[in-house]
Parts: sequence; structure tokens; C-alpha cells
Amino acid sequence: MSDARARLLSLLSLLQTPRLWPGSELAQRLGVSGRTVRRDIDRLRELGYPVHAEQGGLGGYRLTAGAAMPPLLLEDDEAVAVAIGLRTAAAQAVAGADEAAVRALRKLLQVLSARLRSRVDTLVFSTVAHPFSLAAEPVDPDALIVTAATIANHERLRFQYRDEDRHVEPHTLVTSGQHWYLLAFDLDRDDWRTFRLDRVTQSAATGARATTRQVPGGDVAAFVASRAMQMAPTYPADVLIHAPVAHVVDRLGGPPPGTLTDLPNDTCRWLAPPDTPDWHTLRLASMGLPFEIIGPVELAAHLKSTAALFQAATAGPTGPGRRQRRPGGLSAQRA
Repeated sequence: MSDARARLLSLLSLLQTPRLWPGSELAQRLGVSGRTVRRDIDRLRELGYPVHAEQGGLGGYRLTAGAAMPPLLLEDDEAVAVAIGLRTAAAQAVAGADEAAVRALRKLLQVLSARLRSRVDTLVFSTVAHPFSLAAEPVDPDALIVTAATIANHERLRFQYRDEDRHVEPHTLVTSGQHWYLLAFDLDRDDWRTFRLDRVTQSAATGARATTRQVPGGDVAAFVASRAMQMAPTYPADVLIHAPVAHVVDRLGGPPPGTLTDLPNDTCRWLAPPDTPDWHTLRLASMGLPFEIIGPVELAAHLKSTAALFQAATAGPTGPGRRQRRPGGLSAQRA
């Protein structure tokens, strides 16, 4: 590779992958001598890139954290992925991420070619948020960054989870709606565990190497979904419905789970088995009948918060001065 500038960019692109690069391998990739590689490494350091060298037979070069943020090199598909991710982050429950994502996205769109901007717009405007996605508690961005780094570096991780110390080997970060989950192997419990990141504090990489493990069943998303359902709190429901049992069954197309008992004055009582407040709410809403919650208080609280969301959505007509909004917080107008 004769062009020194192109070679320097290629070297930087290689070093940006999270691994240790032996000098001989870099020289082979670039088609130059080891001396030229060392000279180019020095040039990158002069430009502010923190390239760390490890000596010995297993040594090599890798990028480390520096005092300032140097420019990054992105392939076309990487740039598109980052732009889409930044648009998504503007609507995610990560503390402070919305404004930071908008600023970063603005900078990235300035340098994207028209072809790549078109790819970003096509993907973004053909995607909507799930209608039942509800707001989550914000995730500490430091916890997210530290966790992602330990996954990339195959390191063990310590953190506080509901005031309890956990020592894990992190495997994957999974998003569901506006929740972030960490799938990890818990070393103290000798089993896989799923953690809500909005409940994680005091995250710290230990530096110890994590064991490479296979997720049970091989499907990370399915495994996390099953664990998330197991973690969701469930409650039995006691509801007074202002309609006779026959009317309720007719509205639902069949009896709901639990027992329905007719009461005087064309009312009935529904005793439902334990389920999540979300599912109780969906069943009650699908009836389209007036009702009263006898218990539990968790279901009543969930209904109040859900009602507030619907009331806010219908607070007034969209006037000419208000822009239409897509689900997830994306403007219907192009950026």
C-alpha cells in the first residue's frame, strides 16, 4: 500500500477493532515492513490516538481510552447503523441520551453522502414503536457503557442490583420496548440470570477474563423474553363489573380465566388468577364495560397510569402549529 495517508487510515481501521494486533500481522495486512508499522503507529499517536503497545511474544498494539475523543473511521454500513441507533436512542430510556443522541446524529448526517442518508431515512420511516411500549425508568448511561465494554472485552463485571452485590460474566445486552436487559452468567449462583439495567448501580469491570459460554437453547432473545416474563410481578384480580355474566362472556367471546359470579342489580364479580397488571388491563379494556377494581392496589395504580397516557394522547386536536409525531418520538417530517 504505497499511499501513506490511505495506509494510515487502514491501520486505524484495523486498530479500532477490540483486539490485540501483533506487529507482524499488521505488517502483513498492510503489505509493509514492521519498521513502517512502527512509524505509522507513532504518527497515529501524534494525531492523538492512544495506541498502547504490549511487549513480548504475545504482545501487540491496541487502542485504549485516551484523554480526548479522536475521530473514528466508519464503513458505510457502520455509519448507517450508527445513525439509526442514534435516532432510536433519542427515544430510549437512557438518562441524558435523547439530547446527546440528537447532537451526535446532527454531526453524522452532515458528513453522510446523499446515498447513505437515503438508506437511513428509508429504514427509520418504515419503522414504528410497538403500541404497548410503556416508558421505563431511565438507565444510568455509565452502567450501560461499562456493561457494553465488558461484553466486548470478555471481562467479568461487578455491580449492585437491588442493594445486592453481583459478580457475573456478561453475555449480551437486550432491549425490549424501552427496557434494557443484561443476560449474564451469575458466578455466585452458578446459573444464567437476566438483570434490568435501570436497577443496576456501581458497575465496575474486574479485569478478569470471562469464560465463553453458550446460552441455553441458543436463542438469546427468546431466553431473555422467557426470563423477563418470570421476573414480572403477578397478582390475582378482584373486579366488580357492571353487567351480568352472560354479557361479559358475549363481549369477550368466551369466559375469561378465573370465575365469574352474577350479583344483584345486573352486576357480576370476576375473580381472576394471578397475572401481570398489563394483561389484566388488556382484558378489562377489551370488554368495553364499566367496572370497579376491588383489588389489588397494584392493578388500580397501573390502570391509573395507563388512563393518564390515553388521556394525554386525546387532550386536544392537533393544531396547525403542532407537528405530527411518529410513535417513539420521531417527527413525521424529515430531519
